[in-house]
Formats: sequence, C-alpha cells, structure tokens
Amino acid sequence: MTAAPNTALRAVRAGMRMSQDEFARALQAAGHRAGEPNDANKRLVQRWESGAIAAPRPVYVRALEVVTGLPIELLGFGTVADGEAAEDGNGGHDLTSPMSRLATPTPAPRAATAHGSFAGVWLSRYQYHSSSRDESFAGQHFVVVLQHGDRLTVRSLPGSAASSLALDLTVDGSVVTGTWVEQTDPTGYYRGARYHGAIQLLAESTGRRMAGKWVGFGKDMDVNTGPWELVFQDASTSKATLDRYNTHPEV
Repeated sequence: MTAAPNTALRAVRAGMRMSQDEFARALQAAGHRAGEPNDANKRLVQRWESGAIAAPRPVYVRALEVVTGLPIELLGFGTVADGEAAEDGNGGHDLTSPMSRLATPTPAPRAATAHGSFAGVWLSRYQYHSSSRDESFAGQHFVVVLQHGDRLTVRSLPGSAASSLALDLTVDGSVVTGTWVEQTDPTGYYRGARYHGAIQLLAESTGRRMAGKWVGFGKDMDVNTGPWELVFQDASTSKATLDRYNTHPEV
C-alpha cells in the first residue's frame, strides 16, 4: 500500500518559502537552542513529506512546532506515541506504522509549572512609544502558545495582524522569561523592519493572564521598554479554533 503524501507539512514549508534543506537546518537550529539537538536533514524532510514516515520522533516534535509555529496535529502527522520505529535515513529512527510492537522511548518531561498547561490561543497586547511620531501605540495579535515542559513557544496567527510575532519563553513558577521578535508590516510605517528584545512576565494564579514588560532597541539604538500582557482565549489548538482566531482582534 502506497503511503499518502504529507501535503500539510509540504504546504506549511512552502508557505514559509523554505527549501527542504533550509527547513532541515532550521529544525537543527531550533533543537540546538532548546538543548535538544537533532539530526534533521533534507532526506528526513523528504521522507516526512512523501509519507514514508508517518510521525516524527519526540526529539523532532518540539523543533517542528518551534519552526512552524503550529501544533504537531496540524502538520499532517499521525500519533507519535503509537508509531513503529523505522530507519530515518540518517542513522536514527522515526515512526511509521501505527501497529507498533516496539516501545518508543519518551524523554523525561521537565518540571511542571505551577499553573499546569499554558497551551492554547492567547491575545497578545503590548504598548510602545514612537519617538519619531511622539505618540504611543498598541500592538495586538492572537497567538498560539505551545508548551513542552517549562518551555513555551508563542507564534502569532498570520491573519491577526499585518506584522508577525514570535516569543520563546521559559516558565519558572509564576515567572515567565524569554525573548521576542517582531517582523513589521512591509507596507507599514516601519517598512518591514525586524525588532527584537527580551521580555519578563508574571503569570496570575489563575494561569489565564501573564503581564509584565518588554525591553528592546529603537531605530536610534536607544533602549526602550513598555507593558506587555497575554490573555487566555481558548485551550484548543485545533484547525477550526485557529481559523476562528485568525482575524484582527477587536479593539
């Protein structure tokens, strides 16, 4: 029986305008940053997209979610835990048939946070002052939060704003710390400029709101800061839910 191609993963990669080799290198870089190195290569990506490998090993799951900003369920793969080990073309193994008689080792999870899971759709809001216009503005995005232990990967839904937003965070009790990157609208005031910096938030006891401050550099290399908050919207990351939030937030 011929395996069905993974058209979802192929479409996501193509939408990111990345070749299979570039995508593999991005996966390797994501694994390195997370302290979970992987051996992703072009051949492995080809086998995923052809359907020869129906589900990635756990070491690749987080890297795929970090690079694409989407939950693994939306990347066209089967259930990771139910797969059977098979050669991945790089000296390792990945998962194919759901009729597995082999145990798939799973890395020990990191310490759980005090608030349980933060995964789901959140509303991101921050404020900044434009020195060139001498005016304050607010940026809003609906974002998808994916969680692996104490690590949070946050990516904006493309239809929620003209700019794209990415945050990589670590949770330590009620303290959430990490970095942010925003790619501004190519047709907007900042003409597609890329801004980045650090962020620190405090999670409320309900686990449904995080609020704090961002810090970053302005156009004249001055250090700026301002408030930032994330407000929980929905625990689901299904395609239907993401489609519903893939729109501009109401002011």
